[in-house]
Amino acid sequence: MSARITWLSHACLEIRTGETTILIDPYLSGNPLAAASPEEVSPDYILVSHGHGDHLGDTIDIAKRTGATVVANHEIATWLRGQGLEKVHSMHIGGGHSFAFGRVELTIAHHGSSLPDGSYGGAPCGFLLTLEGKKLYHACDTGLFYDMKLIGEKGVDLAFLPIGDNFTMGPDDALRAVKLIEPKRAVPIHYDTFDLVAQDPKAWKALVEAQTGTEVIVLEPGGAVEM
Repeated sequence: MSARITWLSHACLEIRTGETTILIDPYLSGNPLAAASPEEVSPDYILVSHGHGDHLGDTIDIAKRTGATVVANHEIATWLRGQGLEKVHSMHIGGGHSFAFGRVELTIAHHGSSLPDGSYGGAPCGFLLTLEGKKLYHACDTGLFYDMKLIGEKGVDLAFLPIGDNFTMGPDDALRAVKLIEPKRAVPIHYDTFDLVAQDPKAWKALVEAQTGTEVIVLEPGGAVEM
């Protein structure tokens, strides 16, 4: 079996593996590039990397409609319970948990985090997923950090890396991230949603493939890749 990962734009991924659908950082409402509306997705699980509105997004409405289990750090999980969600799984960075669909590990991510009402959102994270025996690393929002090398040592088959700059790594640091992680394939994300994060993903692809052994896949919003 394989996992099919669809990039819905920004940092939002929809992953279908077996009978399970996973949604990561569902920023759909108000997203000018979103390839789906909140009503068009029906996840079994929602993974939230941090509390900013362009990542927490439509989590509450989608979870209430579908009954999806939300996975997040303890501070966000506690806050979500206060918003009326019951199916919430708390985790923290460095920890992992094996769900029915595969394993989820929370990784470091260097940036801020707060919730829509100004509440403390805990430490932001990335996700390392083990699905069908393959490893997917979603860096979410992050700056470059050297411990990406440790993540790469686990053997990353597919990495989703931000290239937008300003709020996250830009193209040059994302190239350095590829050199640290050494994934088999990489997909650029978190760019072009707003003018402030406009980038040329094809230029980044050429740069990475000229300097590393990683294949870069440039997706349009709604495009998918198999793992």
